[in-house]
Amino acid sequence: MGLTVAVLVASNLIMHRWTGLFGLVPAVVVSVLLLGVFRSAGGTRADVGLAPGTLARGARWALALFGLVGVVYLAGALLPTTRALFEHRQYDGMNASELLLRVLVLVPVGTVVAEELAFRGVLYGLVCRARGAVWATAVSSLLFGLWHVLPSLHLATAKPALTMVFGDSAVGAALAVLSAVLFTAAAGVLFCELRRRSGSLLAPMGLHWAVNALGYLVGFLLR
Repeated sequence: MGLTVAVLVASNLIMHRWTGLFGLVPAVVVSVLLLGVFRSAGGTRADVGLAPGTLARGARWALALFGLVGVVYLAGALLPTTRALFEHRQYDGMNASELLLRVLVLVPVGTVVAEELAFRGVLYGLVCRARGAVWATAVSSLLFGLWHVLPSLHLATAKPALTMVFGDSAVGAALAVLSAVLFTAAAGVLFCELRRRSGSLLAPMGLHWAVNALGYLVGFLLR
C-alpha cells in the first residue's frame, strides 16, 4: 500500500502541472503503474472491481446514475436559486470543441478512469483484502479528499457562488480548500459504497463521469 500512496502523491503533483491533452500522459501512466503494483501484490480482476461477471451489472448501475445526475442537474439549472452554482470562470472563452474535448476525452480518461482505478480499484482492493470494506472505504475516501487539495487552491475565486461565501482572502481560500477536501472525501464514501454494492468499478465510474461531464455541459450552456 505504501508504494501505491507514493505513486499517487507523485502523480498528483505532476497532473496538477500538466493540463489539457498533456495531462492524459501521467493519468495513463499512473493507471498502468497502479495496476502493475496491484497484480504484483496478488490482486485479481474481482479485487479491483473489473471481474467479467460484474461488468453488465456495473454498466446498468452506471447508466441509471448518469440519468439521475442528469435530472438533478436539469432541475438545478432551471431553478434561479441554484443556477449560480454552475458558474465558473473556466467557461469564459470556452468554445464547443473544447467542451467536447473535456467531456469526451479529458474527463473520462484523465479524471474518471485514473481516479477510480486508483481509489476505488487498486487502493480499495488492497485495503479491503487486508482489513475489510470499512477500512478500505475510510482510507480510500480520506486520500481521495486529500487528492483534491491542489485542484482546489483557487476554487474560492474561480466560482462566483463560492466567492460570495468564502471571500477572496487567504483565510477564505483555506476554508474553500478544506470544504472541497471534506466534500470529495464524502463523495469518496459514496463511490466506495457503489463499488461494494454493485461489485463493479463501472458504477462509481458512471457517477463520477456524470457529475463532472454534465457539470461542464450545464455550466457551458448557462454562460
